[in-house]
Amino acid sequence: MNEQVRLTAWVRGRVQGVGFRWFTRANALEIGDLVGFALNLDDGRVQVVAEGPSENCHRLLDWLRSGDTPGRVDGVTEIWGTPRGGYEGFVER
Repeated sequence: MNEQVRLTAWVRGRVQGVGFRWFTRANALEIGDLVGFALNLDDGRVQVVAEGPSENCHRLLDWLRSGDTPGRVDGVTEIWGTPRGGYEGFVER
């Protein structure tokens, strides 16, 4: 069974002003069955929240760490939890 999970990831590096949120959204939509958002934080990081099947969230996290992202990712910190709901689609904030 592929349980429903919530992934919250903080991506650090040169990830603002390079289309990072747009590409994160595009990848989440391509993976499919994910809802959530990508948000620029004041400290230069991007926060990504994704809810959906565990396998799909892991695929998104793997992409965030892959080096195939725009800009430069120096590291990703993540926490896992139970979905909270309330999202429609996957958006840039």
